Amino acid sequence: MDELVQRLAQGAQPLNAKRYASAAELQQAIERGYVLVKFTATQGGTELGLRLERDRCDLTQADFAQATGTVQLAGTLTLNYVKVRGHGQIDLATLDGTGHLEILEG
Repeated sequence: MDELVQRLAQGAQPLNAKRYASAAELQQAIERGYVLVKFTATQGGTELGLRLERDRCDLTQADFAQATGTVQLAGTLTLNYVKVRGHGQIDLATLDGTGHLEILEG
């Protein structure tokens, strides 16, 4: 199993969505169904693109207009030939949060 995938699958890791300039810009990405997040605790950071699974996301605590609250995002991708689901919780005021990977195949 790939070392990076294993590391990001071991509990909550710091991440951010600071590629987006604002909560409103993040909202637009969510509406398009594709969000970039960056795991910051890896050497140089690891930016991943999540194809969102809308039924696994929770936006009920988010106020994008006021940039308050949090969003729960989940989406799939392939990282280093391993199919995974990325999970993240992002604070809209700072665009910082935590997340982890769920390995979908061995």
